[in-house]
Amino acid sequence: MRYSEFFINTLKEEPSDWQIESYSLCLRSGLIRKIASGIYAFMPLGFRVLKKIENIVRQEMDRAGAIEMLMPAMQPADLWIKSERWFEYGPEMFRLKDRSERSFCLGPTHEELITYLAFLDIKSYKELPVNLYQIQVKFRDEIRPRYGILRAREFIMKDAYSFSANEEDLDTIYNKMYECYSRILDRLNLKYFAVEADTGLIGGKYSHEFIILSNNGEDQLVYCPSCGFSANYEMAGFARADEKSQDSSVEIKLSEVFTPGTTNIKSLSEFLKVPADLIIKTMLLKDGQGTTIAVLLRGDKELNLVKCEKFIGKKLELLSESNPAGNLSIGFLGPVNLDSSIAVVADYSIKGKKNLVAGANRQDYHVTGVNYPRDFKVFQWGDFSFPAIGDLCMNCKNELKFEKGIEIGHIFKLGTRYSEKMDAMFLDKDGKLKPLIMGCYGIGVSRIMAAVVEQLFDEKGIVWPISIAPFIVNLIAINMEDESIFKASEDIYSCMLNNKIDVLYDERNVRAGVKFKDSDLIGIPLKVIVGKNYIENKKLEIEIRKDGSKLSLSLEEALQFI
Repeated sequence: MRYSEFFINTLKEEPSDWQIESYSLCLRSGLIRKIASGIYAFMPLGFRVLKKIENIVRQEMDRAGAIEMLMPAMQPADLWIKSERWFEYGPEMFRLKDRSERSFCLGPTHEELITYLAFLDIKSYKELPVNLYQIQVKFRDEIRPRYGILRAREFIMKDAYSFSANEEDLDTIYNKMYECYSRILDRLNLKYFAVEADTGLIGGKYSHEFIILSNNGEDQLVYCPSCGFSANYEMAGFARADEKSQDSSVEIKLSEVFTPGTTNIKSLSEFLKVPADLIIKTMLLKDGQGTTIAVLLRGDKELNLVKCEKFIGKKLELLSESNPAGNLSIGFLGPVNLDSSIAVVADYSIKGKKNLVAGANRQDYHVTGVNYPRDFKVFQWGDFSFPAIGDLCMNCKNELKFEKGIEIGHIFKLGTRYSEKMDAMFLDKDGKLKPLIMGCYGIGVSRIMAAVVEQLFDEKGIVWPISIAPFIVNLIAINMEDESIFKASEDIYSCMLNNKIDVLYDERNVRAGVKFKDSDLIGIPLKVIVGKNYIENKKLEIEIRKDGSKLSLSLEEALQFI
């Protein structure tokens, strides 16, 4: 492709709404253009990258035995109402009505629609298992679209859905998708983790996230460099307090103290000169039936609502000063003499601790010398907190490490959540009607593009891996006004085309420095430079974008190298 015949517009200046490096580089290199908040056009250069990413995803999905299809982006509300997610999704969903006042949505995901198709077409175990996928535009009305195409309102995604007759077949497909996603990310030369994760609004009983490492990522992962354990921050377990040395201090008497205005751990710790890890933090949660639950954890720990909900098995709401429970003083809650109607569960972090401080359940008072089980009862112990720096791996007891990252893919074992609600049944070998067992597997195609840029760039611009670079070679003529260089460049370009090399031929009549800067910004892996050295010695200069190394090769050698 000749540069003059292609549509590339690079920008010298940083965009006014610059947020992170990948967003700036995607705009400056001409990959994308912003249309509105969270809405972007993929320009020809970016579209070439996108198509190469799609091809890799498609190749690996086909290799894993999945079958491609295409579903509509617009979905009838009836399907979502039947699955009970129409109202659960809330304002993130784009909703619309047709001229007959029938409600529809622009699909943020396609579980309902694919389950309806399974209801129509899958009748027998003989048709199972099957794994169907599409590469499709998705829509989510993000409350704060940001970071360019990393968090957009319209994005391209590959989503797959499997149907099985038994758990063994689901496990087989799930493992194939895990391996498939790993191969995709390996082919992109990305640093990533596959971690256990919460199933969220999608639902199901088991899931993994694939997270690309990035300092600008919104996701956090926890891992152990010693044994290889890794998990999403929300799901990560860590060594329990009762597995470490226990406090052997002598228990002291309970004592109530006046602590005016100390409604948080920091102020209480400073007032009493007591470290936060010797304070009991008492948090109140309420389920949908109005049952109140008190969760006890160490003062230096943070409540993990996801873990609480999984433990209790219900959606929970955190009570606060703006949403109190009766006459209780939220800032001065504690387990001693707590209302007996409130079930108490406790985090392992306080197990074995002695002579603690806790709220006295009345305004401006706390109690000291609190000890379990002398002073309060616990209905159940569990892991209800986030891991923190210094916590140890639950497997090998070495210190855990923390990294930020970008979620790029998510796979789920859905079970029968959707098939039962939407009557997607099949006849098993015994002629019995059973719900289809489902899995779903998503990977962000457009998000991959931004994630690669986020991880692979330098001070000059993008450093594309060869597998998805918009062009593999940038053929640069140093001086097009020199007749010999012009003719040689044209001949070399024709030779590259004949050898089916993916080449961008920069034959613009501009300074060589401009061409080099644009090439580095765009991130084309190889520069092939035609200058005086080729005219005089028949040697082309090859520059490798990744490390800046240079080679001097003949045309034949260059073709073999490329």
